[in-house]
Amino acid sequence: MEYLFHPGQRGQGMKKSARAKAASNTAGLAPPLDFDALRQSIARAQSALPRRLTQAAEYALAHPDEIALGTAASIASAAEVQPSTLVRLAHQLGFGGFSEFQSVFRDRLRLRAATYDERLRRIEQGTTDGSYEDALLNGFLTAARQSIERLSETIDVAAFARCVGVLAKAETIYLVARRRAYPMAAHMSYSFGKLSIRAVTLDSANGIDQEIVTMATAKDAAIVCSFAPYAPASLAQAQSLSERHVPLVVLTDSALSPLAAMATHWLEVSESDFAGFRSLSAGMALATALPVAVAERRRFSFPAAGPAAHGQKIPATRGIA
Repeated sequence: MEYLFHPGQRGQGMKKSARAKAASNTAGLAPPLDFDALRQSIARAQSALPRRLTQAAEYALAHPDEIALGTAASIASAAEVQPSTLVRLAHQLGFGGFSEFQSVFRDRLRLRAATYDERLRRIEQGTTDGSYEDALLNGFLTAARQSIERLSETIDVAAFARCVGVLAKAETIYLVARRRAYPMAAHMSYSFGKLSIRAVTLDSANGIDQEIVTMATAKDAAIVCSFAPYAPASLAQAQSLSERHVPLVVLTDSALSPLAAMATHWLEVSESDFAGFRSLSAGMALATALPVAVAERRRFSFPAAGPAAHGQKIPATRGIA
């Protein structure tokens, strides 16, 4: 038998073909320059990504530090995919290869590792005209304004209404949040209390949160707030509540957040930052709106049943002092 090409040449041809295919994926696609842009790029591409690429992308967003510090082999093993899948994902998102993809995660880790003094020095170095205080204040106000404007433009009002519907029917609302997201839970706890709506925040000082979770039932609901890199305690509590068939309303930052997969309904909250200090303005706007909307839905939807049947008062929402 006469070969039309040498077996070694065939292998080279296959490699060239693979590279050409990868190059075609990046045609006209600029790679994301930072971690936030990468999250948004993955969210936009989610519906078109093959199953294995989606699996790799979900792992990357849920474990950004591991992506920054690991090797392609160790990351692939942890994500339960092949190393070639990571390369394909990088190409799909516009990167030249896995190293470029990984550099976004390393930049994010370096930024997070910066001390607060270093962040303040960056603000000071960026001050050209006017006072340091003026530059700082305007920087934070701009980040807050951008966050609110983005939420206003992107919020799915129908999804918000579905979240309210689930919470309005709940006997007890459990609040789950840690770290940067914790003020959202604290504010909702205060608001629900003022509105006479039974709510429990899972932040016990004596460490019995898991025991409290075991009291939750499918007649209750939970609000879970968490943003990348996602507090492990929040993920664990959300998983435990989900296993108990408790409906979850999730406030998170990406369709590929591990919480989005557990959610009954979820709302996307994307915050801007100033010099590495991230705003919480959009999240707090939702944390303010949800309790009031739940109280109003209960007032109009449950005249003789629902929460009132369980001894809960349904107040008129005249404001929260």
